[in-house]
Amino acid sequence: MIHATKGIVLRTVKYGDTSVITTVYTELFGVQSYIVKGVRQSSKTSAGKAVYFQPAAILEMEVYHNELKQLQFVKEFQWAYLYERLLFDVMRNAVAMYVIELLQHSLKQPEANPELFYLIEDTLKQLDKGSDTLVANLPLYFILHLGSELGFQMQGTYHAQTPVLDLQEGIFIREKPAHPYYIESRLAEVAGQLLSLQFYNDLDHISLNRQIRRELLQAFQTYIALHVADFGEMRSLGVLQEVLN
Repeated sequence: MIHATKGIVLRTVKYGDTSVITTVYTELFGVQSYIVKGVRQSSKTSAGKAVYFQPAAILEMEVYHNELKQLQFVKEFQWAYLYERLLFDVMRNAVAMYVIELLQHSLKQPEANPELFYLIEDTLKQLDKGSDTLVANLPLYFILHLGSELGFQMQGTYHAQTPVLDLQEGIFIREKPAHPYYIESRLAEVAGQLLSLQFYNDLDHISLNRQIRRELLQAFQTYIALHVADFGEMRSLGVLQEVLN
């Protein structure tokens, strides 16, 4: 059957002489792999169409879907959102590629999760149009909410009685745990602030120096890796940390 769905491109590789295979996080079906025929041809009808399938692209698609097959087909596609700055601004693009790689490592099953789809879509749109401060803080906000959507939301709040954030258990606690996966003091306080935010625009009011942001990014990534089997190594983390400096 043919279905209309939004999709966010996670990865694309060449297939044959003129086509691509693309991995897309779709609103209806979760993670799916598609063959897109002819988009690498040099004809008038196909020239430039491969650009639609660059990572982070947000598309409207008509797709063939068969639950018994691992590789599906795309019938039609067009932009669902056309970026103004994300693809050309170094900092915004670095954050976007980090978000996309984080998803590549975290999404292990194909099941649909519309709330997660909307989180990813909104995050990429905010990266495109938000202030520089919002963009710099957005990876931290996204990781925390990604954890929530994947089923391991952090619990509790930061205050004098619970000044330590246990990354392994995902909870604010009174004393340091026996394992090394925790943050405390200013890092735990900022984590508590980020967890309390309701809107993206609130990120404009979180002022962090580069060292705090760098350490928190590493800590939050550790938090995800502790809860996702076979998470693997993130190549874009070092790039993002340098850009955010």
